[in-house]
Amino acid sequence: MSNAFQPLCSELREHIKQWEIKLALQPPETVGWRRNDQGRTIRQIVGHMVDSATNNTHRIIHMHYQESPISYPDYANRGNNDRWIAIQNYQEEDWEELIKLWAAVNRHVIHLIEQCDESKLDQFWISALNEKVTLREMIKDYPRHFKLHINEISALINQLTINHDKQT
Repeated sequence: MSNAFQPLCSELREHIKQWEIKLALQPPETVGWRRNDQGRTIRQIVGHMVDSATNNTHRIIHMHYQESPISYPDYANRGNNDRWIAIQNYQEEDWEELIKLWAAVNRHVIHLIEQCDESKLDQFWISALNEKVTLREMIKDYPRHFKLHINEISALINQLTINHDKQT
């Protein structure tokens, strides 16, 4: 593993450790409300994060043995990630199991990052938006995307708490 990725991996591990506990403490009504600007509940956001982790797992692996540019089915654009959420029906997924899955697949992404062959970091894929994305860029961007959704979940939890406090 490139030592450059060690701080990134450590930071992600710490977020997962903290948020696995925070998510488990949330009551069903909190995780089941539709509150964000995309109409997603906390359950659905966590499910989306599972999908992101599994898609990135495939990207990391493929970039190790296929020649650039690599092509993948479009997951993140043109509404496809919403299709993934709907087809898997994360809204009805057992919350404890979903949290375990979320933690496990994200820990696995960290493991894959730690296994990356440095000679493959410039391998790239072309996104559905016709953008060139190297393995290095994808790895560096993973924490940003992860934290974006953690911050979104945090805001929803706090918003629900504030709204509840106003009602009492």
